[in-house]
Amino acid sequence: MMRWFVLVVMMMAATAALAQPHKPASKPAPQAATKPAAKSPFPPPAFKITVATWGQYPPFNYLDRKGLPAGFEMDLAQEACERMKAECEFVAADWNDLIPGLMEKKFDIVMASLDVTPERRRRLGMSRRYYLSPGAFIAAKGAPFDGPPALLRNKRIGVQRDSMHADWLDRNFRRSAQIKRYPSVAGELQALASGEVDAVFGDKAQLWLWSQKPEGQCCVVMGQDIKDTPTLGIGVSAGIRREDVKLREAFNKAIGEMLSDGTYRKLNAKYFPFPLN
Repeated sequence: MMRWFVLVVMMMAATAALAQPHKPASKPAPQAATKPAAKSPFPPPAFKITVATWGQYPPFNYLDRKGLPAGFEMDLAQEACERMKAECEFVAADWNDLIPGLMEKKFDIVMASLDVTPERRRRLGMSRRYYLSPGAFIAAKGAPFDGPPALLRNKRIGVQRDSMHADWLDRNFRRSAQIKRYPSVAGELQALASGEVDAVFGDKAQLWLWSQKPEGQCCVVMGQDIKDTPTLGIGVSAGIRREDVKLREAFNKAIGEMLSDGTYRKLNAKYFPFPLN
């Protein structure tokens, strides 16, 4: 009888439990919706690049009073960055670190008056030329050489030893003039100022810059510009890694636009009274 009573009580308890309403699991408290980040009104830059220069070759590249890269090449670089819609950082480095730094991706463009040479073409993706300083003669003011190079026959001509300008003189004046070779540009110009030579042949920009200094007031650049691609080269280009094809194309386009719309001419005139392209 007792067992039957216990069984009845257990059945009644189970029936009561089933009759209780089911409580749903509690829901997590709703979280405040996160607002999307404000969209910038400015488009993102097409490139983020570092432009490196030497900073020791004025007025093409030098460091200003604040120690920042400046000069003709840096003016071109800033204008190119705007046209490429690039975010650019400008830095200066030792000459011997420029190309290794480019290859190691420390820099993206090198603008440091790099002459285009076969070796650089093999290693780098050189840009289109952005300046060319032709060969030229400099002589004492009033000297009768302001004309074709033939006027310098039988004269003493100074030139930097083992340079492309020396190669050009050898090809054109070996038998018709006395060629005197000097270890540096400074040495040949000092020889001109002292009357040791009648004229000096070299890079027009360098010769003109010297003529603007007190020690160069004796002399003036004269005669015809000499442009001879096989001997004197095709000019100066920017160094870019070969694989950065899109960057090189954008840079080339920017330089082309500057040449077409007169911007290049204005920047050129800021530093030199003669064209460099």
